[in-house]
Amino acid sequence: MVQLTEETYLYDPNLLLKLDFHRSPANFKPFISAANPGEPWMKVRPLKDTDYDRGFLQLLSQLTHVGNVNRTQFLTRFSQMKASGDYFVTVIEDTRKNEIIGAASLVIERKFIHNCAVRGRLEDVVVNDTYRGKQLGKLIVVTVSLLAEELGCYKMSLDCKDKLIKFYESLGYVAIPGNSNSMTIRYDEGPTLKRNATSAGSSGTVGDSCQTNSQFYNFFSPFCY
Repeated sequence: MVQLTEETYLYDPNLLLKLDFHRSPANFKPFISAANPGEPWMKVRPLKDTDYDRGFLQLLSQLTHVGNVNRTQFLTRFSQMKASGDYFVTVIEDTRKNEIIGAASLVIERKFIHNCAVRGRLEDVVVNDTYRGKQLGKLIVVTVSLLAEELGCYKMSLDCKDKLIKFYESLGYVAIPGNSNSMTIRYDEGPTLKRNATSAGSSGTVGDSCQTNSQFYNFFSPFCY
């Protein structure tokens, strides 16, 4: 007898059923949503602990360097994210192939400001490039953006390349005048920062990708101050 392995969601999938896609300025033709993604074989849902076998990491490798992450590492990180309660990795699955074809992450930051409010960050947006023309990029971004509102975030932010600014603007994000730079200091490449107190000074690399620090502003204005 084959024993079925119980699957665990990263967060409650019922949250996605509460999202009102009519609140988004995104222009879907035809109209789709997380509950009805346009094809019967597509499903929008939270990441599962079994998605290691559905090519989730391989999909992320289309976006950036992932590394040689084994199953144990994946499950450990999944458990850490779930325990924190602040990570909402959302995926699109092609149920015909049992394969993850789209993903985006909402990361919650807990603040002291704004009466101990929470802020959302949009991270790691990627769609399998063989599924173009099905509005999946818009679908996954709007899903996690609406989810940020549902969770009470007072604002949602992202960094993107210049060529993607128009795309994100079409989904309701705007660049804030005078505050549209994204700056980074990297610790995983380039010169190593010197932390020795006896050294002459510290050196590091500040990312040269001053792209856009957009905020989810014009259709979530009740949460943006």
